[in-house]
Amino acid sequence: MAKRSITERLAQLEAQRKALQTKLGKQERAKDTRRKVLLGAFVLYRLEKGQDAFSKEQLPAWLKKELPGFITREDDAALFIDLLGESASKAGSSDKDSAAASVHP
Repeated sequence: MAKRSITERLAQLEAQRKALQTKLGKQERAKDTRRKVLLGAFVLYRLEKGQDAFSKEQLPAWLKKELPGFITREDDAALFIDLLGESASKAGSSDKDSAAASVHP
């Protein structure tokens, strides 16, 4: 069995490093997605239960104020019609139209 050259070993180590870096990236994205799902589930739970003033009044008002500015795609806005009403979907499309109009004379 012949010994591999230093160059070959370095290439193998670099390939292993890239594979591990890819795996780490996937793990980090999975953790980020899980955090978002849990936070969303918590917010929805508080909205549904409405056991305190925050979840009955302040949280829905805050979401109606802030969420339309965060959501930029019409199909995403459609997911929140129950929270924001029909206007959220229309606002997202009018924002896009105005942005497109400002980009394209």
